[in-house]
Amino acid sequence: MAGDGVTERHVRSADGTRVGFLSQGNGPGLVLVQGAMGTAPHYSELAERLGSRFTVHSLDRRGRGMSARPYDAGHTVARDVEDVDAVLAATGTSQVFGLSSGAMITLEAARTLPRVTRAAVYEPPFYADGISHRGIRQLNTDIDEGDLAAALVRSLLVAETAPAPIRVLPFPLARLLARGVLWVDSHKPGSSAELADLLPGIRYDFNVVGGMDGTMATFASLDKPMLLLSGTDSPDFLRQSIRTLAGVLPRARHLEFEGLSHSGPWNRSRGGRPAIVAAALQNFY
Repeated sequence: MAGDGVTERHVRSADGTRVGFLSQGNGPGLVLVQGAMGTAPHYSELAERLGSRFTVHSLDRRGRGMSARPYDAGHTVARDVEDVDAVLAATGTSQVFGLSSGAMITLEAARTLPRVTRAAVYEPPFYADGISHRGIRQLNTDIDEGDLAAALVRSLLVAETAPAPIRVLPFPLARLLARGVLWVDSHKPGSSAELADLLPGIRYDFNVVGGMDGTMATFASLDKPMLLLSGTDSPDFLRQSIRTLAGVLPRARHLEFEGLSHSGPWNRSRGGRPAIVAAALQNFY
């Protein structure tokens, strides 16, 4: 997994979970926390651009990649914060960046961990009217039953990020379409069936987002420098959510980038524009 100038490392979290991360670059430390359906290599272009000024540690959250762990229904965001804390402690780092559900973890880490001195987040998914907890329970059932096509559809619907065809099709037809997407993904040259590998771990993401539903006001106590990032091509609820969060945090600056979507920090092959995000992070940190 590690390439030239990139070192694969591991640390034990408070509950014994073996957490993996990739380290590269030179300078002050910066920990990157992934969102749903992402692993540390999906940050490789962002990490490379940041590596000229920072020692970048790209975290594989539990349930994926280097931090493989079966899903635990009793999981809470506190365990994710402990994972981040273990990496911060092992690397002597005090700065964190997170995307989507990883942004939720980053916010909680900044709020509760004294060693975090400043943090940046990209579109944490707070839902004004609440996320569908019933949908999350059904998603967990889909994965438990091995119905990954249904899980893929439901994850997009529950997250309110589904493309138009998924939103308008009856669920059985949308599930059939998702089955085709999974088949194509598994037959790409050199593919490791990435979607099928990552889908079971998405339960951790929805656990975090569902568990933090309705908690935005608690971050009024987060009196640390915060950078809030978003893109104009992201769903409207995410754009509104981060504006609301900017009004809650006492020391926050919000930047919205023209043409960026919810995938903005990821590699270009996954729809990201990491050069733009890297420039903003370099200026902030």
